Amino acid sequence: MTDMISENQTAEHADLFSKFDPLIKMRSDLLSTGVTDPFGLVMERVISPTVAMCNGRETILLGTYNYMGMTFDPDVIAAGKQALDDFGSGTTGSRVLNGTYSPHKAVEQALCDFYDMKHAMVFSTGYQANLGIISTIAGKGDYIVLDIDSHASIWDGCKMGDAEVVPFKHNDIEAMEKRLRRIPEGAGKLVVLEGVYSMLGDIAPLKEMIAVAKKYGAMVLVDEAHSMGFIGPNGRGVAEEQGVLDDVDFVIGTFSKSVGTVGGFCVSNHPKFEVMRLVCRPYVFTASLPPSVVATACTSIRKLMDAGEKRAHLWENSKTLHKGLTDAGFQLGTTEPQSAIISVIMPDLERGAAMWEALLHEGLYVNLARPPATPANMTLLRCSLCAEHSAEQVQQIIGMFTRAGEAVNILG
Repeated sequence: MTDMISENQTAEHADLFSKFDPLIKMRSDLLSTGVTDPFGLVMERVISPTVAMCNGRETILLGTYNYMGMTFDPDVIAAGKQALDDFGSGTTGSRVLNGTYSPHKAVEQALCDFYDMKHAMVFSTGYQANLGIISTIAGKGDYIVLDIDSHASIWDGCKMGDAEVVPFKHNDIEAMEKRLRRIPEGAGKLVVLEGVYSMLGDIAPLKEMIAVAKKYGAMVLVDEAHSMGFIGPNGRGVAEEQGVLDDVDFVIGTFSKSVGTVGGFCVSNHPKFEVMRLVCRPYVFTASLPPSVVATACTSIRKLMDAGEKRAHLWENSKTLHKGLTDAGFQLGTTEPQSAIISVIMPDLERGAAMWEALLHEGLYVNLARPPATPANMTLLRCSLCAEHSAEQVQQIIGMFTRAGEAVNILG
């Protein structure tokens, strides 16, 4: 009898996947309506930063984070090909062992020059940059004060570092100050903010928030993943645009958006920053990026230093699309364009998926974003504009949205 009970208990608790059953059901229910899987799209061929072949037809890309359109830049591609010839396909080692080649040092110098900062540290992904930096500098006994809408990589960095985590309401300066005021005197404090929040495309009031953080003796980390290359006079992000970059202790960014490749980084002026190369586990225990990747990133970053015309054109695209979708009757995540991200709020997941599919049939790809990744359990169609989108393409996109919205009864 005892053996039987033991076997039954084992059977009841054996499935470690049971925790995912609600998500499995939600996806199954969605696909049972006949909609194309919005999370399984395959691009058969990418023609340019703004066009790809999807399901056998030419499709405008409006959901790729390729903000500055660097993925097909001839100089960037040539740099990657040359590095493949010169250094081979990969390093097969960590940066602290055999994984640092001259292109790795070159891209870190390019980042220092781009941001006019003394130190730069490159990670294999942007996720790892947040995971590594946050978990290393804020540990047990320290406090992290962060926006409730922070990216998953920021939350995971907090969890890994075992610091006391104190969230506050999104972009609420007063709420942030209340949290800081309650932290014990003398405790280590880190405030983590984002320049652009990726779901709604809204920006943070960094000038005011950083002033409050410094008032309470906190260090400040700003994730500029969605603003680097585009926002600010030199493309250094929202902190530069608001005139407070010199007050930021750590800037986190990624190569997988405006830079057009893959990788993550942190730049800083802190005099002790270089010790991070010896104590940051996601840096020490991860194979370094292939030399071809960092060579493309280095070339792209240096070209972004002189990309004022591209930045201006991208702003025009953002303003035009925001106004066009608003005039058509769509509800957007922001009342005015604040970044290259424009999110269209859907009534629910089912109609959001139907709208996503209708747009795909029109020849337009956007991101379908769903809870719990979205704030306030919203379903969003997230549009990421590119500096390579022509004015004509933006007008096409507005027409595609209007026709799709009418077809699935989102409008009217």
